[in-house]
Amino acid sequence: MATLNDMIDEVRQSLSGYTLKQERINYLNTAINSSATSLQLGMGTNLAKGVVEVDDELMYAVSFNTQNNTVQLAPGFGRGYDGTTASAHSQYAKVIFSPTFPRNAVKRAINDTIVATFPKLFATDTYTFSYNAATNTYALPDDLDNLIEITWSSLGSSKEWIPVKRWRLDKNANLAAFNSRKSVTIYDAIAPGRTVQVRHTMPPIKLDNGTDDFSLVSGLPESCRDVITWGAAYRLAAYQDAGRIGQTSPEADLIDTKVPTNASQGLSRFFFSNYQLRLEEEAGKLLDENPVRLHYTN
Repeated sequence: MATLNDMIDEVRQSLSGYTLKQERINYLNTAINSSATSLQLGMGTNLAKGVVEVDDELMYAVSFNTQNNTVQLAPGFGRGYDGTTASAHSQYAKVIFSPTFPRNAVKRAINDTIVATFPKLFATDTYTFSYNAATNTYALPDDLDNLIEITWSSLGSSKEWIPVKRWRLDKNANLAAFNSRKSVTIYDAIAPGRTVQVRHTMPPIKLDNGTDDFSLVSGLPESCRDVITWGAAYRLAAYQDAGRIGQTSPEADLIDTKVPTNASQGLSRFFFSNYQLRLEEEAGKLLDENPVRLHYTN
């Protein structure tokens, strides 16, 4: 199953073939902690000043020494640069100078896409409670969006889950009464003490850690993975034009004759069209697999 790290790599690979910039790559020769102010690298080549990426952290280098393969970081803001978090890094961790698509930016684009796909794409979950004959309205989780079906465990050894045919969902329930903004009222006759199971939709969950499994954490089917990577790619592609505005050099003029400055806009539209196509396909599949059971509201 794909992890967040896998998806970040997929997005960067999708975009890398459309950029003219070759990133400078090195590696840590010794591990560092979260407060280190310099980097000991494995090669004396591919050193530079400016933004440096190690794993998910961005740093800012102010000088380098090719004799001892070291990079000095800016005091104060050199670690955890541009909103990233300063953290420890292991020996041989990849070091990228001036990354075209920083991992934290790709991660943010992936999570923005996951959020934006809702409600077309949704996660599903179940919630259970014991039925009380004296109560017909029950609190539901706040992250619930819509109900798919309600069933209850039948008496005896049949192990059948009987559909509830009459229920009403309240998305603005009294917070003081239910300690939740969601509640359901059940009008069917259910045997007291039986377990009631509510199957529902909910917004997909963002991915925080690189090892997070896409499907398990987000709640979306594995088949939706390319929808998210297409969406992240279109969000990032358009920014490439901004970096070329105002370039006045013979090299820039030569590049512009082959790749105009609005090329990234066209690339972004290409990614967006693929994103929309796959979004509609996966939305249709989710609705087919999770149809809302017909029911009465009283």
